[in-house]
Amino acid sequence: MRASHGLSIGRVARSSGVHLETIRYYERIGLIPAPGRTEGGHRAYEPLALRRLAFVRRSRELGFSIEEIRALLGLAEPGHRACEDVRVVAEAHLKDVRAKIADLARLEAVLAETVGRCGTEGPAPSCPVLELLETADAKGRRDSKT
Repeated sequence: MRASHGLSIGRVARSSGVHLETIRYYERIGLIPAPGRTEGGHRAYEPLALRRLAFVRRSRELGFSIEEIRALLGLAEPGHRACEDVRVVAEAHLKDVRAKIADLARLEAVLAETVGRCGTEGPAPSCPVLELLETADAKGRRDSKT
């Protein structure tokens, strides 16, 4: 499709706060429709693309996955708005967010306790933070082999 007018990708990037390469990526994976092209072959976006990019950007900021965003975009289409379906996606994401918060709270406790054991004067023969990083798994549990 050739478009004689429309917004350039640079203008869309500046207006939406989404990087050029990210916009191209969203096109490739189908989160935003491919724009028309000018006679010179440049992308020419319709103003609606800005709204869709803002939706995607905000969804990503809130931690929604690409597949969750794809589902939400489908549910946001005129004639497809089903609040109950949106609720299902949002509840699943809420569960993930709460699990991450719990993980971060555990991490905060481990780091606070470890940092509290750090000496503040000169070189020390051991460093509690480095020891933690060398001997703990991702959840802050001691490796059973040590």
